[in-house]
Amino acid sequence: MNTWAIEGGQPLRGEISVSGAKNSITKLLVASMLSEQPSHFSNVPNIGDRDITQEMCAAVGATFSSTNGHSLQVSTPAITTNHISKELGGRNRLAIMLLGPLLHRTGKAIIPAAAGGDQIGPRPVNFHLQGVQHMGATVEIKDGNYIIQAADGLHGAEITLEYPSVTSTENLLMAASMAKGRTIIQNAAIEPEVVDLVSYLQKMGAIIDYQVDRTFVVEGVDKLGGANHRLLPDRIVAASLGAAAVATSGDVFVRNASQPDMLTFLNTLRRVGGKFEVQEDGIRFYADGPLKAIHVETSVHPGFMTDWQSPFLLLLTQAEGMSVVHETVFEDRFGYVKALQDMGAEIALYDSCMGHRCRFASSSYKHSAVIKGPSKLRSADVTVPDLRAGFTYLIAAIMAEGQSRVHGIDHITRGYENLEESLRSLGARIQPVQ
Repeated sequence: MNTWAIEGGQPLRGEISVSGAKNSITKLLVASMLSEQPSHFSNVPNIGDRDITQEMCAAVGATFSSTNGHSLQVSTPAITTNHISKELGGRNRLAIMLLGPLLHRTGKAIIPAAAGGDQIGPRPVNFHLQGVQHMGATVEIKDGNYIIQAADGLHGAEITLEYPSVTSTENLLMAASMAKGRTIIQNAAIEPEVVDLVSYLQKMGAIIDYQVDRTFVVEGVDKLGGANHRLLPDRIVAASLGAAAVATSGDVFVRNASQPDMLTFLNTLRRVGGKFEVQEDGIRFYADGPLKAIHVETSVHPGFMTDWQSPFLLLLTQAEGMSVVHETVFEDRFGYVKALQDMGAEIALYDSCMGHRCRFASSSYKHSAVIKGPSKLRSADVTVPDLRAGFTYLIAAIMAEGQSRVHGIDHITRGYENLEESLRSLGARIQPVQ
């Protein structure tokens, strides 16, 4: 594991740019394989998850070329195999997303049943599998693999998701784009990254209508073509940097941060006392006066997204009074809290709903947190458990007195571009440890 030594006590100040969204590029690369024709993407982030996705797509026939670090052309003239290896499938949770291209172009997909990725709670694939079964596919489990077949092709269906899962919605949109007839996806996710995928599919030739009450209606087409597409900026990275600026009593301009995609985050930041200034080409985040305790509840879009939760909880350790964070999306999202407690944060976890009754209400999962602030953080040795918590640990180390060591930096570089250089440009004192 890569380790950084961080000398704390330095507010973050300066300017930093965000590139395209991690949660868009991974799905767009897969969607490009629905067509034999090449697609060109711009504003592509240079992150670990992009590399893993390219490797997975290349394993089934995709080829890539790049004119610069943030530009990428993808071409898949032929699918060379419909079998994703267990080694590749264990690298992240993306393997199941290849269902659409593999089924439409080969009639069969063999996907590892065991998925890798962040350990923030079970993310079962039953929504994905049930969806394509409604569309005419058969599913069996053999030798640790899902074997999904649609020899006669997929057909339209009416599908209601039990929960508005982002990846399930995206997977079904890709599958429905070339299915025979009309597919209705109800209780769908409507996150900006989902809309970004819909925009790209429309450019390829898909017919996708968005109706009221989280419903997509997809009229299948016979063929999709290549397209040019610029990714939307990464709202998770932008919000993480904004929270970091306020938590460290700093002042950071986040170039390319998009206000429309961050309305809920910005409102919540204003309620806690953090300051921001929306400019033509980005958002300035800064601290000016004391922060106050508030109640935050995560939810699906347009609510406060779960990936904003950990950096914002860290911010709340600097607010005066008792704050509450109620997590309703992932049951194990608070696994990172123990390390913050070791650094001096006063946080207590509870298994009850401290907000609206959620789907974890009758469980023993500790999905509510009470934070007492302000807390003076101290240095510690911590190990990164997942991507978003990892960034939170970095900011906690930057805030803390003394030198901290953060182990497992590789987890964080999956989703944050040029992380060391970027944080150093803002004044962070980071030294890689050999």
